[in-house]
Amino acid sequence: MNNNISQTKFFMKLAIEEAIKSKNRNEVPVGSIIINEKNKLISSNGNRIIELNDPTAHAEILVLREASNKLKTTKLYGFSLFTTLEPCAMCAMAISLAGIKNLYFAAEDEKKGCVDNGIQIYKTNSCHHKPNIFSGFYKKESEDLLKKFFLDKR
Repeated sequence: MNNNISQTKFFMKLAIEEAIKSKNRNEVPVGSIIINEKNKLISSNGNRIIELNDPTAHAEILVLREASNKLKTTKLYGFSLFTTLEPCAMCAMAISLAGIKNLYFAAEDEKKGCVDNGIQIYKTNSCHHKPNIFSGFYKKESEDLLKKFFLDKR
């Protein structure tokens, strides 16, 4: 069990590194990664909404696209997605549509999150696949990164 916790922390730390890169690009600091069932990193990215002029360029969407393109498949069964912030409705549904096995997120998003908060996508009838959900790893670090980013904007 300790090995699983240390692996989870390792992968979440990689997602936080992507969030920091997003912040450095003046994007909301959210980062995500996808690993396969053998714990190999498949894709990593952070928010690029401003950079790409694309309201759908959330970190989760970008890593799903990259992994699917790289592996030439639309289904990522057995894979795990790590993200620094609770996914919004769009990202949560995309995670479901991709068949992601495990979803790990650091901080809750009480305003726009739709996993544990909001409309809770995985509890709706229109959601046919629910990933295993784990949260709280590096929660404070992720929250602090977001709070500092928005304080600096004001």
